[in-house]
Amino acid sequence: MRKVVLSKRAEKKLDKLIDYLRTEWSEKVKSDFVKNLDKSLKQVCEFPDLCQKSDISKGLYMLIVTKQTSVFYRYDDKQIKVVTIFDNRMDPNKLNKEIK
Repeated sequence: MRKVVLSKRAEKKLDKLIDYLRTEWSEKVKSDFVKNLDKSLKQVCEFPDLCQKSDISKGLYMLIVTKQTSVFYRYDDKQIKVVTIFDNRMDPNKLNKEIK
């Protein structure tokens, strides 16, 4: 099975998102998000091309975790490389900068 690897950008964004959920919402909301993310990433590990291909960059896929949050990733035989975690409410043009 493939291993999930987060880029430095994805790590920072995930940490920031988890802190936000914990402080602005609740521990339960944070916990539910983390469970949903883990479940979704496990599915991607087994079926990496199950998600929608992104038009932004070749070989980039988009995993919608919640209606507010998407994970963009690439994969090979050994790993799922999470490029970034994106807030879907943000300006989509900002995503181009994060992918490059």
